[in-house]
Amino acid sequence: MQVAAFVVIGAGIAGASAAYELAKGHAVVILERESQPGYHTTGRSAAVFSEIYGNEIIRAASVASRSFFSSPPFEFAEHPLWAPRQMLMVARDDQIETLHRNYYNWVGLVPSICLLQGDDARSVVPMLKPDYVAGALVEPQAHDLDVNEIHRGFLRGAARAGARLVCNAEVLGLRDEGSHWRVQTKAGEFVGHYIINAAGAWGEEIGNLAGAGPIGLTPKRRTAMIFDPAPPQDVRSWPTVIDADEQFYFKPDAGRLLGSPADETATPPCDAQPEEIDIAIAVDRIERAANFRANRLLRKWAGLRSFVADKSPVIGFDSKANRFFWLVAQGGYGIQTSPALGRAAAALACGKDMPEDLKRLGITPASLSPRRLQS
Repeated sequence: MQVAAFVVIGAGIAGASAAYELAKGHAVVILERESQPGYHTTGRSAAVFSEIYGNEIIRAASVASRSFFSSPPFEFAEHPLWAPRQMLMVARDDQIETLHRNYYNWVGLVPSICLLQGDDARSVVPMLKPDYVAGALVEPQAHDLDVNEIHRGFLRGAARAGARLVCNAEVLGLRDEGSHWRVQTKAGEFVGHYIINAAGAWGEEIGNLAGAGPIGLTPKRRTAMIFDPAPPQDVRSWPTVIDADEQFYFKPDAGRLLGSPADETATPPCDAQPEEIDIAIAVDRIERAANFRANRLLRKWAGLRSFVADKSPVIGFDSKANRFFWLVAQGGYGIQTSPALGRAAAALACGKDMPEDLKRLGITPASLSPRRLQS
């Protein structure tokens, strides 16, 4: 039986981007529990690139990923990975302090953002009710991401470098045999020196199989819908609009609008499905702000976003299980941070220093390590 250097569990964006980097110098096997990679989370992403979205570590990783998306490696993709679409964070009167606080916290890292108030703010969001908008934070260099092209690019690149992807390979058992791990799956048995746990919402379950220390990983449901605004209008040039307290967002999607209540409902790992109450909440919140109605829903879905207590990614070796490496808790930011966090994961898994550009942005091994969460 062939022994891989790394067995990556999970072929979503976290596992795919890490495998892409690891396969450049090592034998890699990627195990995916579903029949297709990225089914639960990656394939259900809202596809936004924003450098002001998420906590400090997420924002830094997004900044570090910009150059990859703008100029991907040769043969990585057949089409551009992104397209410009500015993001507008809007605030009511009672949210102005939050908007100001966000601006002053973020402008040092993203100097292109600007803060507007009053009529200046209302002029950039004509699709919202004038009496709703008191201020807006404009991120002119935000983008839409081509999630499928990015995900496939990482998997194709990993395959070109020799990585093997095995689907329908749910992990049933993990056994540390001293110099290597033996992995029992529904697709057979695999052996690797190191385990990369990129199992998303199932990450804690994989950790339990390995005897790893718990990290408090919590999957949370996020609901979304596609709808046509009424009265009908051309939305293709509209920005992404998000509430200052992240209570809703909407953005153009193939000539229609994608909307969400930005919910984070704790749930066991599962094939998440939308709840009617969450769809109703999304419609209500959007219609309270907008000068259109969301009265024709064409599609609705839900995905899982997994977090730990501090909402930062978990990337590093476990404190108890030998050669067991965590790569989870990327929340809803896995696509936009994948180039940076894939490089970080590969470096740390190979015992190397954090890449210099990530260090300069304040991303350190300690800030990502699972040991910060394990007693």
